[in-house]
Amino acid sequence: MPIQFVALETDLVRRLHAGGMDANGQAPERRIASVDGLPCRHCLAMINTGEEYLTLAHRPFPAPQPYAEIGPIFLHASACTRGGDNAQIPAFLASPRYIVRGCDADDRIVYGTGTIAPTSDIPATAEHVFKSEAVRYVHVRSASNNCYHCRIDRA
Repeated sequence: MPIQFVALETDLVRRLHAGGMDANGQAPERRIASVDGLPCRHCLAMINTGEEYLTLAHRPFPAPQPYAEIGPIFLHASACTRGGDNAQIPAFLASPRYIVRGCDADDRIVYGTGTIAPTSDIPATAEHVFKSEAVRYVHVRSASNNCYHCRIDRA
């Protein structure tokens, strides 16, 4: 089954760049990266040392509800090209493993779909999760911090 990795929408990112409020109703924090390897959720590449970036609270669901987790994410502070929309594992997924789990049409976790997968196995794991007809999309999250990284859709 074909899949595609999905980055944050450019309209949302541009609003945040312009000082729009995050999921907690706060303006994103602007900082200069002191280390390489902060993952940008828009271009799906790393933010490098010396680059300005935003830290903000993000809720990767359309509305608040019990399953709508909010957590920190990073974005390049200046315009970057939206990544994803293909089956290639994004460059910013550089940790050894990630949480992969399915969500349904009501944006609820589909129990039994969550697993911790080695990075190289994310596509195959997502394809397996999509075998459940209840799964509408898949989230990829940090296995160590549970931070949202990206979404996977059926292509």
